[in-house]
Amino acid sequence: MRELELPDLTTLTSDQKDERYITQSSFKEGFSLRNNFMAGVTLGIAMSLFGYSLQAFAGYKEMDVSNGGAIKGKVTFKGLLPSDAVEKIAIVKNIEVCDTNHNGVREVHWIDVKGDALRNAFVFIDGIDEGKKWLPPPPVNGKNENKYVIEQKTCRFTVWAEVVRPGPVTIRNSDMGVLHNINTREIINAESDSPVMKVLFNFGQPEVGDIEKEIKPRRAPFIGINCEAHNFMFGYRLALEHPYAVVVGDDGTFSLADVPPGTYTVKAWHPRLGFKEGKVTVTAKGAATVNFEFSKK
Repeated sequence: MRELELPDLTTLTSDQKDERYITQSSFKEGFSLRNNFMAGVTLGIAMSLFGYSLQAFAGYKEMDVSNGGAIKGKVTFKGLLPSDAVEKIAIVKNIEVCDTNHNGVREVHWIDVKGDALRNAFVFIDGIDEGKKWLPPPPVNGKNENKYVIEQKTCRFTVWAEVVRPGPVTIRNSDMGVLHNINTREIINAESDSPVMKVLFNFGQPEVGDIEKEIKPRRAPFIGINCEAHNFMFGYRLALEHPYAVVVGDDGTFSLADVPPGTYTVKAWHPRLGFKEGKVTVTAKGAATVNFEFSKK
């Protein structure tokens, strides 16, 4: 399986080649690297100078947790949805594969609410140093492949949101005759008003098959993905050093199991709505509850 490596859009010095940034606002527009390059580099250099770091990358020790408890709760949305919660984007290429609804439009649900449940939100413990071991990656299309896979199928990333362990990932093109171009970026300083994105990998995939890559963010675990060939393909990954993270269920509920006794900061991240956090104390074999409510920004 061959890949098409894309050239840099701007000539970089040797010190800049690994420091390509763009603003998060361009994610919805297909990650316009050219338009946001200079502003992003400036902010990236500033963060480096001020020693920016994320507690999640401080290191994690796996151990057996025999007396762990659980953290449970629900992520909800209150109030009216913003006008851009769902975006309708015209499908103008590879229609025979991409237009599965046969209406010429892909609905991108940036904010997906069912009842009061906010779906496609991540919940994680912030800054835990030791705890349970990672489980194997989830099955792909019902098959245990024992690896993380980002599949491009019917011009969608499956799935939209997923927790992954930093390291190897398989990029799979399952669309015969369709060129996909996955662009994967680390969202740095995501909790501020000025987040930026740094390229992890960006390549064309013209043939059906697999290409092996790595998701190894250096500054932040928040990952955005899009297809440069199809402006309606998006997705997100959370790549923490520890396994205490989940994507909420369709009803907005979540559970983090085998948590060592202690007091923790728990955060909810929704890529469009931002972050919420709460404090919980977990007792041996006990269950702590924390809920998160989002609303229109």
